[in-house]
Amino acid sequence: MKLLDVVALTKDLPEQSLYKGQVGTIVEIYDPETFEVEFVDLQGKTYAVETLSADQVIQLHYAPLQ
Repeated sequence: MKLLDVVALTKDLPEQSLYKGQVGTIVEIYDPETFEVEFVDLQGKTYAVETLSADQVIQLHYAPLQ
């Protein structure tokens, strides 16, 4: 995964009020397995920024993979 990729949570994180399926954007990469992910609402307001591991997110694709 790379900077600005759109990802979705694969696990519930109730202590952060985040749940499986919520969508965010990678805004920082600390290493190949650790990312800072920003979650925004439909009005563009940030409601969470969390450091997540690669096993907590899945990259979303909006076009066929080549």
